[in-house]
Amino acid sequence: MSEDAFNMSIRKFLKEVGVTSQRKIEEAVREGQFGGEKLKVRMTLTAKGTGLNHVVNGEIDLP
Repeated sequence: MSEDAFNMSIRKFLKEVGVTSQRKIEEAVREGQFGGEKLKVRMTLTAKGTGLNHVVNGEIDLP
């Protein structure tokens, strides 16, 4: 696999993660599942068969 194809594959995956994650967060907020001013979130990236375990923590300001 070429480096360009590899990069495109990663970008495609990350775009899917970003779009679907945003939809799920918006749905949950619209349904009123959260109270307060901020939503604490955590995203964990793993890859089967590897030791990859990358965690990103953050906060999202609520409307």
